[in-house]
Amino acid sequence: QVQLVESGGGSVQTGESLRLSCAVSGVANRLCMGWFRQSPGQEREGIATIYPGGGRTYYDDSVKGRFTISRDTPQNTVTLQMNSLKAEDTGTYYCAAGQQQSGGTCSLWDLQYIYWGQGTQVTVSS
Repeated sequence: QVQLVESGGGSVQTGESLRLSCAVSGVANRLCMGWFRQSPGQEREGIATIYPGGGRTYYDDSVKGRFTISRDTPQNTVTLQMNSLKAEDTGTYYCAAGQQQSGGTCSLWDLQYIYWGQGTQVTVSS
């Protein structure tokens, strides 16, 4: 069983940065770790994922070049560094873990992920 707890959310101005952390309990070193976002009135969307071992990452185009996902396996944490924040980045951010798909892929498809945190709120105002 894997448990995930997010932290680091808050309210910032456009252009500022935030760093989200996900504390992982349980054995997750062979799992894909992802960050998802649900903005007001919208469906949950995947924004970043990192492969087991941390050597490969994948981002949604909306955050590419601004957000960085990383994982520290010995410390059992996954972080999302968010720079140059925009108003449209506002939402609830969720950390998730799931098995790799056939072929070893970590995707941004939420149904791939079976463990979820409770979410942390990020508000970006202009």
